[in-house]
Amino acid sequence: MRKYLFFMLIIVSVLSISACNNKDKKAGELPEFVEVELTINPEKGNVNEPIVFEAKVTQGDENVEDADEVTFEIWRAHDEKHEKIKVEHTENGSYRLEKSFHQEGTYYIISHVTARDMHNMPKKEFVIGTASEPEDPSESKDSMNMEGH
Repeated sequence: MRKYLFFMLIIVSVLSISACNNKDKKAGELPEFVEVELTINPEKGNVNEPIVFEAKVTQGDENVEDADEVTFEIWRAHDEKHEKIKVEHTENGSYRLEKSFHQEGTYYIISHVTARDMHNMPKKEFVIGTASEPEDPSESKDSMNMEGH
């Protein structure tokens, strides 16, 4: 009888721990996708004046302040060299970078966000001074294509 009670106590303990970890999730339900809203302010900047890049990371209604990694990849159209800058959390799920550019032209940014076992990488175009010839999306050499993402 004692072995039976001990065995039941273990089962009840395991089930209660498991129930606490599920936090109202239904069996088999997938977590909500990690969303990234990438903003550039201003989208048309001037040489040697700061531009603010911000990745607002959320999952459902929750701000994601614990991303594993947030990196901004920035390059001028048709340049082989891509600058990758690791960005830290600032506040309320926002990861922010302020940067100036010394050359006019059309530029691109990809925010590589890895959080909660998911990866999201929105891409945007912006202009410094006078726009240069943009890249053809079908011939893009951004890290998505170079690294096999």
